[in-house]
Amino acid sequence: MEELLLEKVKEMEPGDERYVHVVDDGTDDREAMEAEAEQRPVQEFSVGLDEGNKKHIGSVIYKSIYTVVLSKKSNVLIPLGPLAILVQKKTDRDGWVFILGLLGIIPLAERLSYTTEQLAFYSGPTVGGLLNATFGNATELIVSIYALRTGRIRVVQLSLLGSLLSNLLFVLGIALFSGGIVRKVQVFDKETAVVNSGLLLMAMMGLVFPATLHSTGTELHFGTSELALSRVSSCVLILAYLVSIFFQLKNLNDMDGSRTVEILDGDEDEEAAPEISKWESLIWLAITAAAISNLSEYLVDAIEGTSLAWGVPITFISVILLPIGGNTAAVTTSVMFAMKDKLDVSLGVAIGSSAQISMFIIPFCVVTGWLFGLPVDLNFQLFETATLFMTVLFAAFIIHWLQATLYMETLHHDTADAIISSQLTYLIASAC
Repeated sequence: MEELLLEKVKEMEPGDERYVHVVDDGTDDREAMEAEAEQRPVQEFSVGLDEGNKKHIGSVIYKSIYTVVLSKKSNVLIPLGPLAILVQKKTDRDGWVFILGLLGIIPLAERLSYTTEQLAFYSGPTVGGLLNATFGNATELIVSIYALRTGRIRVVQLSLLGSLLSNLLFVLGIALFSGGIVRKVQVFDKETAVVNSGLLLMAMMGLVFPATLHSTGTELHFGTSELALSRVSSCVLILAYLVSIFFQLKNLNDMDGSRTVEILDGDEDEEAAPEISKWESLIWLAITAAAISNLSEYLVDAIEGTSLAWGVPITFISVILLPIGGNTAAVTTSVMFAMKDKLDVSLGVAIGSSAQISMFIIPFCVVTGWLFGLPVDLNFQLFETATLFMTVLFAAFIIHWLQATLYMETLHHDTADAIISSQLTYLIASAC
């Protein structure tokens, strides 16, 4: 019997052995076959599970790359970053290196903001708000830190000044203009806007004093007094900014509760959901930060050569062109939300980002330069400081004017006219 079975097995094809079932009266052989039969499905399941895991991991990686990189049309500019590095290695044309690096860093800055927002979905409102506050201007911070390492103090001051002017004038202006085209009346949260404008005015005090001390020539020790004043003011501004962040995060529960009521009433869109997982957000956050850090090295090194090649001053490149890399995503975001009647987000992007730069990033650069032994101060020179001061006053005036306009929209027309008349009477009397 056994010999006959063996001959039949030899005659079968190699792939058919698994269908052979040996029948024997022996109890030991039967138990062994039953054990083998039970083990075989487990082994086949394990092999199929491994293959499924490989396919699943591959699909997750492809979906993550597609969501973060391929789904955004502006990401076609990302290869210009490596091209800028290649041009710098092969040639000495700093103008091409700068323009290619600037175009390449624009989508990276936008993706860094995107991954931070995705990570905030998993970290909760408190940590998520802290992440958005920390990485909101990460591009400007990375560029400034590298410029400090190479001793380009003036480039740091001018680039941060350009970011402030761009946010307060261009980003805020185009957001209000775009929202006004779509809707006649726009509503925003006055408390957050007033807090941010107040932080801007407080930061301007820290910037005005060193410039005034230097311009009036009243320093007891030339160069040393304004440096000491800048360092003390920077520590105070950083502490005040951290306190303001703690205050805003502490009140997020009330804000979330009011937002829930709005969603139930149908005034808000459906709550957004994360597009990538938490670990994907962390990995992409590290990748984009490393890419920006590497590209900013070549971008900053090419500024002086670009100034000579194009025949334009370094001030123009640092104030006008360099902030474009970090603010292009802010312009797109502010315009999009303003046209969707979400002016709170637009004001948070423009004024909140400016408050973060003036209250945290600029003082942080001063403290970092202090640790590196560099004389980094808050003296932005008289003309630049006066320009920034007038810009901050203009932005604060716009916020309070919008607040007053929204308040008068809720009143009866006769009452509103009376308020306007009384205000005009007060202004005329003050002028006289």
